Amino acid sequence: MTSPVLVRVDKRGAAGHVATVSIHNAARVNSLSTEIIRAFIDTVTALGGDPDLRALIVTGEGEKAFMGGANLFELADLDPAKARVFLTDIHHMSKVLRDLPVPVIARVNGWCLGAGLEVMAACDMRAAADTAMFGMPEVKIGLPSVVEAALLPQLIGWGKTKILLYTGENIDAATALSWGLVENVVPPADLDAAVAAWVDAIVDAEPRAIRLQKELIREWEAMPVNDAIQAGIRSIARAYETDIPRRMVAATIERLRKSKAR
Repeated sequence: MTSPVLVRVDKRGAAGHVATVSIHNAARVNSLSTEIIRAFIDTVTALGGDPDLRALIVTGEGEKAFMGGANLFELADLDPAKARVFLTDIHHMSKVLRDLPVPVIARVNGWCLGAGLEVMAACDMRAAADTAMFGMPEVKIGLPSVVEAALLPQLIGWGKTKILLYTGENIDAATALSWGLVENVVPPADLDAAVAAWVDAIVDAEPRAIRLQKELIREWEAMPVNDAIQAGIRSIARAYETDIPRRMVAATIERLRKSKAR
């Protein structure tokens, strides 16, 4: 039986690994069942334990959908107790990405709805095909948008969040870009190259610095500004617990000296 979640690992030798995790349910627009959600959580958790992991790409199989939201057949069968369990699983699907020690990039190749949009919001960076569509349609089926929908105001502001959540209407990729819901929009044929440009830049950076930066950004999200500044100072001090910054700064100074001497 084919796994509901596919993993591809790009091994880059001494530069470490880049993994792609893909929802494998294209026949149902990559909608999210309990089986898929839990397989995703287990897969990403396992990848997070790899000290050589440098970045993670999240996407959906096929050309039509990133993730089409929660499985409607499961939603139809929920009661209050089951709803708590199902939505807690969806929350953990997003949380495991936010807690991953390396940057997570959403490769949005098509429909991105409901729980799928929440997973996208939980990623660190988002690139979308210009054919992608985005929406939070829960109110149209009698439900509020919850869990990682709470991330949307920091991405797009309260006003645009309310438009998405109160109307349940979809927006196109150009609108998503102008709102700040995604950071890059390209033709479908250029989507992999757009993602690769970000991945290459991350892989070129110093691995421990990237992990410290991800950890610090997660702390910043929940901190007042003054506390966030102090957390940054602590993070810099941790960076200097190894000789890596000193060596890399010295190498940069040497390169600058050589370039001036030419």
